[in-house]
Amino acid sequence: MAESICATGMAAKLRSQWDRNEGLGQNHMAVKYLGQDYEGLKAQSLQSGRAFEDHLFPCCASSLGFNELGPRSAKTSGVRWMRPAEICKRPEFIVDGATRTDICQGALGDCWLLAAIASLTLNDNLLHRVVPHGQGFQQGYAGIFHFQFWQFGEWVEVVIDDRLPVKDGKLLFVHSAEGTEFWSALLEKAYAKLNGSYEALSGGSTSEGFEDFTGGVTEMFELNKAPPDLFSIISRAIERGSLLGCSIETTSSSDREAVTFKKLVKGHAYSVTGVEEVVYRGNTTKLVRIRNPWGEVEWTGAWSDDSREWDNVDRSVRARLQNRSEDGEFWMSYADFLREFSRLELCNLTADTLQSSQPKKWSSSLYQGEWRRGSTAGGCRNFPATFWLNPQFKIVLQHPDAPGQSECSFLVGLMQKDRRKKRREGQDMETIGFALYEVPNEFVGRSGVHLKKDFFLTHASSARSELFINLREVSSRLRLPPGEYVIVPSTFEPHKEGDFVLRVFSEKPADSEELDDDVAAELPTETQLDESQIDPAFKNLFRQLAGPDMEISLTELQTILNRIMSKHKDLKTDGFTKESCRSMISLMDTDGSGKLGLSEFHVLWEKIKRYLTIFRQFDLDKSGTMSSYEMRMALDSAGFKLTNQLFQLIILRYTEADMSVDFDNFVTCLVRLETMFKTFHTMDTDKDGFMSLNFNQVRTSTGAKRRLALRPAPFNPLALCAPQWITLTMFA
Repeated sequence: MAESICATGMAAKLRSQWDRNEGLGQNHMAVKYLGQDYEGLKAQSLQSGRAFEDHLFPCCASSLGFNELGPRSAKTSGVRWMRPAEICKRPEFIVDGATRTDICQGALGDCWLLAAIASLTLNDNLLHRVVPHGQGFQQGYAGIFHFQFWQFGEWVEVVIDDRLPVKDGKLLFVHSAEGTEFWSALLEKAYAKLNGSYEALSGGSTSEGFEDFTGGVTEMFELNKAPPDLFSIISRAIERGSLLGCSIETTSSSDREAVTFKKLVKGHAYSVTGVEEVVYRGNTTKLVRIRNPWGEVEWTGAWSDDSREWDNVDRSVRARLQNRSEDGEFWMSYADFLREFSRLELCNLTADTLQSSQPKKWSSSLYQGEWRRGSTAGGCRNFPATFWLNPQFKIVLQHPDAPGQSECSFLVGLMQKDRRKKRREGQDMETIGFALYEVPNEFVGRSGVHLKKDFFLTHASSARSELFINLREVSSRLRLPPGEYVIVPSTFEPHKEGDFVLRVFSEKPADSEELDDDVAAELPTETQLDESQIDPAFKNLFRQLAGPDMEISLTELQTILNRIMSKHKDLKTDGFTKESCRSMISLMDTDGSGKLGLSEFHVLWEKIKRYLTIFRQFDLDKSGTMSSYEMRMALDSAGFKLTNQLFQLIILRYTEADMSVDFDNFVTCLVRLETMFKTFHTMDTDKDGFMSLNFNQVRTSTGAKRRLALRPAPFNPLALCAPQWITLTMFA
């Protein structure tokens, strides 16, 4: 099964790259989530006269949740799914524009999401990227709506029907204050679909919603360590359309949503919606405007809706700012804000998100990566034996922030993918972070290099994420002198699997790329001796083994190797299979007989002896098997330079359930690799690093006709470089 997945995975990556090059995944050409096309589905519903029903996110218990909102939960007992026209007489999608008061929290702990939505309403351009124009309950209504979200590097269009969960006649989750406006409830449903269920949205960081609505990158500020210019940072961020949220840290589970003496809610996500400076009793006072997504429960301290401070402010200023309604929004002094709240989250908008009339603020790069147990899940620097195996990315800083300055500012964001969907399986966020190292002089300017264990044992990091934390994204704003640096993203512990996105943003242009070894085979020269040059003792052994025809067949080779292996008690092996022996004969059979003569067997014998020496050298714990991490070093010693992706394929193919490699699998792997490299170099007739095959040749040569989904013409003939060729043939 793993073999089929890997073969089709390679083809899928090729197809995906072609599509991305054509613009798929940008906001104007969003990926259709689960393959659902809004316009086509809407046309079908209008033609049939039946309102759309979304069978991919059905109106049933599984869409609500799996635990607290599961089928047996009291919270979901008596829930009905109703369309807006069944809930009120004249439903509206948006009335007089989307406003912050359209978003009131229901029975779901997704205040973090609602705080992000509230911030989104402050910028019409951002809002309409997420909530497309032209939707409603009047002309052209078909019970279908669509929304767009940024997901790990691409925009995704999510289609839903408008049946919403209702209990006791009221919407169970988010709702508008008036009860007749439904854009926010439908947006919440689309986001729940994207994450697997409503319950998957419970608990989180406002920055997650910010980023999924904009594609921006979030910075966090601990307010007890606020920089001296934070008020200015907030003011500039609001001016340029950035999204901001804040929260009060809890010290225990019982503290969550506890209300303080002055009516602030702990562990609850608020939106920061504005800042002002007012003259109060002759002095300038800084104010911050904040909104509670509950739509009620407001701060009662200084500068609250009914506080006396407003009496000492200019009447026109008071008329513009003061709002006495219980709408969840309130002002407080900046000093109280720093004292009462614990954390501020600020989402910087990327160049892609900014209006075209605005200057580009960022130079950015994005990389998709993965941690896989046994190959690239190396854990943090605390685990030096495996840390070096993590994916590595290089950034080249060339331009200091300003003339006369010696450092370059940039921001690194590491985001783990699809963790909310996995909550149903009992999984949650991994603890993640990253470290940066200056590239050693001998590797400056080179890309085909994956820094090895010895480098990290002898070099300290130049910078790192402030902490490893179990949030979806960890980001840090950093300053370093011009130069080349390697970013190593990792989970805190090794062997933790996951997919991630690494983003690098810089004020000035900065080059970046993924670092990986160039695929190559640097093999020792092997001389095929004439029979007269072979040691007489070896000849006698061969005669005994080969029999009268003086050639060793596949069955004879299997018997010989397994008999010899049984004498090496320090090696663990399940025995060489016929498939393994067939690979060896294929590599060594120069005359096409399907058998090995004396000279051919001699070369194979010397090869196996060399492999045995390497195996014992890198079986560091003398277990008789090789760990997957020892395997990477052994392959390098044997002369094979491989990318992370190829090494992952090898681990899937040649390790046992405990991720160990037996000696027979080790030999088979090396023989197979050598065969594929020799085949590639033979077929690369013009030595340009590519072999050209037509579609039928690819299918025939890989033996993967059933598993590959490569495009035919116009990609015919198909030019394959060594990594692609080896990937396609590894599991043939």
